Amino acid sequence: MSIYDFNVKAQDGSQVSLGDYKGKVLLIVNTATGCGFTPQYTGLQELYTKYKDQGFEILDFPCNQFLNQAPGNDEEIHTFCTGRFGITFKQFAKIDVNGKNADPLYNYLKSEKKGKLSSKIKWNFTKFLVSKDGVVVKRFAPTDTPEAIDSHIAELLK
Repeated sequence: MSIYDFNVKAQDGSQVSLGDYKGKVLLIVNTATGCGFTPQYTGLQELYTKYKDQGFEILDFPCNQFLNQAPGNDEEIHTFCTGRFGITFKQFAKIDVNGKNADPLYNYLKSEKKGKLSSKIKWNFTKFLVSKDGVVVKRFAPTDTPEAIDSHIAELLK
């Protein structure tokens, strides 16, 4: 099994193959619009702007599992993120990251890189860094800022 074997749901409901991202460094993030970490969108966009032309992509998966912090439908979430934070990276349909309805991609990510205490996603803005060859190389806590991840991305892009 590889990250490239998964399909995910785009905002418009269509299926997107992660195989489309082969050869790119990926940062996969579960996000929310009403979370204390929501301002990290600014740093995420800065990373994307800095590295997108070098083969870097951010895959944003809104998640409403943590205190209902991502209310609204996919279009409302996208409008908020583009309007308030100017994001231009790929945002997908809202998903669950834990529990019986967890998206298969997240079950895979959690199995590849466990958190400090368990494999469960602790909160919104947990980040997974994936190398160009599809290996999940690092998991970052919600408290890890995008700025703190910069050097890890730069290293993988070499």
